[in-house]
Amino acid sequence: MSTRYALGIDFGGTTIKTAIVAQDGRIISRGSVPTGMPASPEKLLATTADACLRQVEAARLALTDLCGAGIGMPGTVNQETDCVEYANNLGMTSFPFVRKLRDALGIPVTGGNDADLAALGEYTAGAGKGASSLMLVTLGTGVGGGIIVNGKIWSGCNYAAAEFGHMVIEAGGRPCTCGRRGCFEAYASASALTAQAEKKAAEQPDSLIGKVYAASGHVSGKDILTALKEEDAAAKEVFDDYIYYLGLGITNLINIFQPEKLLIGGGISNFGDLLLNPVREHVEKYRYSRYSDRNTQIGIASLKNDAGLIGAAALTGIFDR
Repeated sequence: MSTRYALGIDFGGTTIKTAIVAQDGRIISRGSVPTGMPASPEKLLATTADACLRQVEAARLALTDLCGAGIGMPGTVNQETDCVEYANNLGMTSFPFVRKLRDALGIPVTGGNDADLAALGEYTAGAGKGASSLMLVTLGTGVGGGIIVNGKIWSGCNYAAAEFGHMVIEAGGRPCTCGRRGCFEAYASASALTAQAEKKAAEQPDSLIGKVYAASGHVSGKDILTALKEEDAAAKEVFDDYIYYLGLGITNLINIFQPEKLLIGGGISNFGDLLLNPVREHVEKYRYSRYSDRNTQIGIASLKNDAGLIGAAALTGIFDR
């Protein structure tokens, strides 16, 4: 039997990533183009269609060689109407993006939430492979996530489930972009970590992160990781506070869902054991099921930036489980 291929699309606020994915999970060709924000939905659609055509050409394939395409969008995608119902960072509301992309390409196209598809990617070909149930928590600009149960995305009655970042973990706490206060995202996102590090750096200019901040005007996640390895006290104080809230949120999720596996993804997952070990300790101490013989396995997502692309390709049905 000849190899089957699918097109995976990961639509982000900065870049639109595309890849040709083989049925064994290999990415044989990949590319990206600037999203070009701000732009109208029609312009974003044209940019996406052009990127897809270029990717297929780069792989020396034709659209007819593909079993279909899948696209992950940063918002709510109604899979019954093929509309992006709401994507606030794109300025897109009730726009039939998926249907129009299908018309433009002339092949089957299925859409979903980008974090859901990252979870599906990890379940299909990453660190969640073989699990009966999986949760992915992504720590980036915000806090996203996805839930997979028996191979299927749990998206709720309205395709808007798993917005982990918008559960409140500190009543009346820091403001969140969603309009609430004290959200998980406001404490556990990469943006929250760097914001608190910059605040601490300004207060302690003689610290390692203070010197970085004075020289560059900002503190990145990589700067924090370096400072932690150098045992910078200011960085450790910020990170310990961050771990407390991250562990609190993850414990909440485990207490509610009890998945077989929970994976942490996003840029902050690159901290590896520096992140994972204290989170595990926090969860072990506070999880409701701590006396059970079987508990959720907590790990780091393995596919990194490819998770969304592979998950998008999985929507086409290319992979066998």
